[in-house]
Amino acid sequence: MIDMSGKIRIRVRLGDYYMTVSEVVRSLEIATVCEDALCPNIHDCWSSKTATFMILGDICTRGCRFCYVKKGSPLPPDPYEPYKVLEAVKRLGLDYVTITSVDRDDLSDGGASQYVKTIRLLKSYDPSIKVEVLIPDFMGREDLLKMIVDASPDVIAHNIETVRRLTPLVRDRRAGYEQSLKVLETVKRLNNNIITKSSILIGFGEEFDEIIEAMKDLRRVGVDILVISQYMRPSSQQIPVVKYYSIEEFKALERIGYELGFSYVISHPLARTSYKAKEAYEAVRRVRE
Repeated sequence: MIDMSGKIRIRVRLGDYYMTVSEVVRSLEIATVCEDALCPNIHDCWSSKTATFMILGDICTRGCRFCYVKKGSPLPPDPYEPYKVLEAVKRLGLDYVTITSVDRDDLSDGGASQYVKTIRLLKSYDPSIKVEVLIPDFMGREDLLKMIVDASPDVIAHNIETVRRLTPLVRDRRAGYEQSLKVLETVKRLNNNIITKSSILIGFGEEFDEIIEAMKDLRRVGVDILVISQYMRPSSQQIPVVKYYSIEEFKALERIGYELGFSYVISHPLARTSYKAKEAYEAVRRVRE
């Protein structure tokens, strides 16, 4: 909740399953974006049998100014990592799995082959498992995006993160607003049946009309699921928050999102890309039936 001072306060609920997830990811030495990005929903999601696994290590080659994930020179990809993710899925009994990664501009394929191995391993173990991937931009390369699409994940997410004007301030110089839109558009062109998703963080100093413009841009490239959330500065090393939006403003953005034609909209201060991922996927499937 947001108190009178504008600060966001989180009510923590530690269930038995939260401890189980914590023990599994540590025993298998798997990174989770839940921990590495200081997700505010970690206790809620982990207690609800939901976790987002982060492949390709935990060190990012990019330096986005809002992100808490470690930056630097990463180690080579762990060839056993896809098997560790599968083992975690088995132990936790998951039927919906979300996979993301750091950016790996040091790799010739940006890490696309590791995504493919992980997706196919999960699907070969149990074809009924739904797999969502939150991918980097792969520098906009269609051949790498095609590798991901051909592996047949159920949802492909890629975040524009912020509005067009603030992209150079918020994101790494190698990222780009138009490049991210192109990624989402290319995925739809390669396979129109794949559900696509994107997220916008607000609070960097954008105007309300700029948020609407970004939402329209995402609909123009066929995005199905939209997530809008409040930027919360994870430490003094990241750029400061310019504005905390009210619940009423988030509700207004949700209403506008549905008016623009998104199949599912999550607009809440604590929302993040993988928050209620299974619920969003199932809602879109119902819309399509």
